[in-house]
Amino acid sequence: MAVTLTPVALDRVQRFLQHDPAALGLRFGVTRTGCSGWGHVADLARDRREDDAVFEQDGVRIFVDAQSLPLVDGTEIDFARQGLSETFVFNNPNAAAECGCGESFTTGPG
Repeated sequence: MAVTLTPVALDRVQRFLQHDPAALGLRFGVTRTGCSGWGHVADLARDRREDDAVFEQDGVRIFVDAQSLPLVDGTEIDFARQGLSETFVFNNPNAAAECGCGESFTTGPG
């Protein structure tokens, strides 16, 4: 089991953490949203929860709650710049399909 960061995403998260020394790392998971069902969420981790799985990469800790882990296990988090836009990109091998707008994904048929 693992969630990983590309070098570009790792650099971006490290910079976020440098500007917020109270943050413990990156919190990554899913929430119910959109027309397909699940949406990725990423934010700075403020606490470690009892059910968290914690992955570490080059000093950056990635916290994933137990409910989200089966849906995001194996995800590679990237960071992309397109024109004036910057965003994290989630390469999730568990996503079977995405909605048309890209806001949400599903993990299986139906």
